[in-house]
Amino acid sequence: MRISVVQMNPGADKAANIDQARRLIGQAIEADRPDIVSLPEVWSCLGGTRAAKFEQAEALPAKGSNAPGGAAYEFLRETARGAHVHVHGGSIQESDGGEKLFNTTVVFDPDGQEIARYRKIHLFDITGPDGIGFKESNTYGAGDEVVTYTAGGVTVGAAICYDLRFPELFLALRRAGAEVIFLPAAFTLLTGKDHWEPLIRARAIETQCWLAAPAAWGRYLEGSRNEPRDTYGHSMVVDPWGHVVAQVSDGIGWATATIDQRVTARVRRDMPVLEHRALA
Repeated sequence: MRISVVQMNPGADKAANIDQARRLIGQAIEADRPDIVSLPEVWSCLGGTRAAKFEQAEALPAKGSNAPGGAAYEFLRETARGAHVHVHGGSIQESDGGEKLFNTTVVFDPDGQEIARYRKIHLFDITGPDGIGFKESNTYGAGDEVVTYTAGGVTVGAAICYDLRFPELFLALRRAGAEVIFLPAAFTLLTGKDHWEPLIRARAIETQCWLAAPAAWGRYLEGSRNEPRDTYGHSMVVDPWGHVVAQVSDGIGWATATIDQRVTARVRRDMPVLEHRALA
């Protein structure tokens, strides 16, 4: 199985973001012929005001219905169907009509059928090293489900950005059978430069899973004052031994890696850490 992680520089303009995603996915598919292509966290609307986030958010069809959805949802579906690939759709803002949105991943199979949906569990309520505060819970509600799906005979787990700091979720995904875990993200520049790669490699080593992390890169503007904020990028794929096997540098682009289940099986056979766990 070949997977591509796409690195975008999204902003608050959904139409422009869809155009950027279409161009990059098309280039990745033409060049590398992946079986799964993936996008970053909130790629359809990063930044802007709270009102803009609600305006850009989409009400998703009922699970399993495959009824029509909004512009971002339908773009992901048509990309999967048109290129006959799985699309792990990063995450988009989901509205269920309540006072909060959800930061939600949707996944489509090569026939354009939605096969998985995951709402981000851990919300980014922190103060960064530069003193800038982030309060996702002002806008988003938290999910509560551990989500996996099957693609090409491989069990795939879903996580989003700040989830990376909570290894218990990744252990739950491994216990649910995951061999690959996708982590779409919009990691901040200041936290990313110190923690992004070490944490991804740690989660891969702990779970003996492949970690695929498509990320947002570059500057976007947040809030009514258009405060500049920067994302780290460095989208990557890490193998179950913790090696970085593919990575995007600064700028937009993509990276592709081959998932070798023989590597996964060998690592798990030779170091059976899941069997050795003494604590829950």
